[in-house]
Amino acid sequence: MKWWSKTVKRYLKLRKKLNSKRPKFIVMDSWRLKRLPEGWRRPRGNENKIRICKKGYPVRVKVGYRGPKIIRGYHPSGFKPIVVHNEKELLKINPKNEAAIIAHSLGLRKRSVIRSKAKELGIKILNLVNTESSKVG
Repeated sequence: MKWWSKTVKRYLKLRKKLNSKRPKFIVMDSWRLKRLPEGWRRPRGNENKIRICKKGYPVRVKVGYRGPKIIRGYHPSGFKPIVVHNEKELLKINPKNEAAIIAHSLGLRKRSVIRSKAKELGIKILNLVNTESSKVG
């Protein structure tokens, strides 16, 4: 399993380098009109300059901008995230290369139970919120 961790680390470093060079994909005319969002929407207009890849306009989203396939979906920490809804699901996680993400629908009481069980099993929680400072009850 050692080669796997070395490979993952190498590809995480490569993904970080690729992300730094990746352009910001924006909606057509979002720099001109305040009502338009900044994020990406696929250009559908017949004469849209981004759709026809006209020089001087922002680039389109293409497959070539993707990250390495081996670590697609991995967290920047190098762990594969697994969504957990209860204690039993923690038992299925391999602590060497997987980490837990507590489901957003869980309340404070269940979160603290999952947190203590994960600590006991040696599993890392990626979206850990300080539950001890908040009151349970």
